[in-house]
Amino acid sequence: MSLLLKHMKSRQWLQAAACAVLVTVQVWLDLKLPDYMSEITMLVQTPGSPMSSIWSAGGSMLLCAFGSLIAAFVVGFLAAQMAADMARRLRNALYDKVESFSMTEIGRFSTASLITRSTNDITQIQMLIAMGLQVMIKAPVMSVWAICKIAGKTWQWSLATGSAVFALVAIAAVLLSFALPKFRIVQSQTDRLNSVTRENLTGVRVVRAYNAELYQQEKFEKINRDLTDTNLFISRMMAIMQPGMQAIMNGLTLSIYWIGAVIISRAAMGQRLGLFSDMIVYTSYAMQVVMSFMLLIMIFIILPRAMVSARRINEVLDTRPLIADGGLVRLPPASGRVEFRQVSFRYPDAAEYVLHDVSFEARPGETVAFIGSTGCGKSTAVNLIPRFYDATEGEILIDGINVKDYKLRDLHDKIGYVPQRAVLFKGTIASNISFGDSGDPDPAEIAAAARIAQASDFVEKLEDQYDSAVSQGGTNLSGGQRQRLSIARAVYRRPEIFIFDDAFSALDYKTDRALRSELKKHTAGATTFIVAQRIGTIRDADRIIVLHEGNVAGIGRHENLLKTCGVYREIARSQLTEEELGYE
Repeated sequence: MSLLLKHMKSRQWLQAAACAVLVTVQVWLDLKLPDYMSEITMLVQTPGSPMSSIWSAGGSMLLCAFGSLIAAFVVGFLAAQMAADMARRLRNALYDKVESFSMTEIGRFSTASLITRSTNDITQIQMLIAMGLQVMIKAPVMSVWAICKIAGKTWQWSLATGSAVFALVAIAAVLLSFALPKFRIVQSQTDRLNSVTRENLTGVRVVRAYNAELYQQEKFEKINRDLTDTNLFISRMMAIMQPGMQAIMNGLTLSIYWIGAVIISRAAMGQRLGLFSDMIVYTSYAMQVVMSFMLLIMIFIILPRAMVSARRINEVLDTRPLIADGGLVRLPPASGRVEFRQVSFRYPDAAEYVLHDVSFEARPGETVAFIGSTGCGKSTAVNLIPRFYDATEGEILIDGINVKDYKLRDLHDKIGYVPQRAVLFKGTIASNISFGDSGDPDPAEIAAAARIAQASDFVEKLEDQYDSAVSQGGTNLSGGQRQRLSIARAVYRRPEIFIFDDAFSALDYKTDRALRSELKKHTAGATTFIVAQRIGTIRDADRIIVLHEGNVAGIGRHENLLKTCGVYREIARSQLTEEELGYE
């Protein structure tokens, strides 16, 4: 509940107070109905009673019922509005928090779980507010008020009512004790279901290519069956509760009338009318008491699952990102100089280092390339520059300042990043190239960036050209087209530092050469980092860093490394001819 309280604004507190007042009015009006019913009963049974008095009591009864209806409608409206507003703000808070996470936190929670927490878990809390705000106020007020109304009546009726309430609570306690542990399981199973579904959809081409539909279907069916079984168990528990409660209410009514019949038959003739009237009123109030406890039990059904969801949401909101803004206020003169000083890195909870004691300097206008075998730490090295991860040991400097001292926004403004896997967003080609531009994008600059990235040849052939639609993930474009648009996005930004993380792998040799030639002309003053597998992509780099099992095996230009670095020479021999190598 603390999650709900700390996210409530002054407006929501006022709405909650208004709901409390209106619910109290509604209960008062509901509890007035038996009084008027008793009055009408007495009037009908008393000879010579004026009809006007009966109409008056009946009219008052109708007014109370109508007033209760209006109060219930307003409370429902306010509660729904509060619940929707709370859900909106929780989703915003979760989204903002996840945006601040480093890759470590995202990996710890998993993408599927974060999606479940932003949707299913928040829906549980929204449902609790919408229903609970009415019931949690109404049930205690109604039960206490109704008990006060029937206090001092015949003890046999009070005993019957107390027994019914005890039986109701006992049944609910037994059933909920079996159901409550399952609520936490349901949420974790929902996470797993989302994970399997997401995995299958994103990898559908591989699944079909390897005829693995049956394998994926079996994996999905297992988690789907587990989730179904858990939900069925909970639903069956709740299904048992409903007829049980109904039986108790009917039994209580029968008991009150049976006890009343015995009492009335033994009473004197002059007392029977009063006892009959009391029985009618007592029955109504007893039903109100039982109904109050039924409403509370309904909340106890919803509350545990909502509390599990609240804890899961709190886990995200209370997580402190490992990577936070630095305290640098005044930025140094921009140049784009990058220096690694004895940098070592290992992933959280990993035993071994991915990078060990890496040191080099990249000056403005230089192109620095990384090459090495798969898993040697090439991508990890360049991902440390924008602080997707922080170096475990050593430091990385940009323009003489440790990257940890920069505010993340200022640091990222310096960098144009192109990942291994091209990422495009739903929108248009123009919106993807100008992605992150908070101002008014310049169509001429968008077209220029596309030309540099060798994307204009296919974009300008499209019917809508730069206004052509891009589907989510860029699935309506080829791999090479997506890659070129990703590069155009980095070029459009005009950063001080370019990072191309194996960004040319989807391009043919001709496009690769033309693109690098254009990049060299238009990014002459920027520092460029290239991660590549192909020697042809990096052989003209000013400095090539050869990594082997996380260590620097050699640094230099292509010609020097062929002579001095065995690892580089072995890679070159696997890709180049003897003539291209330049020696026998």
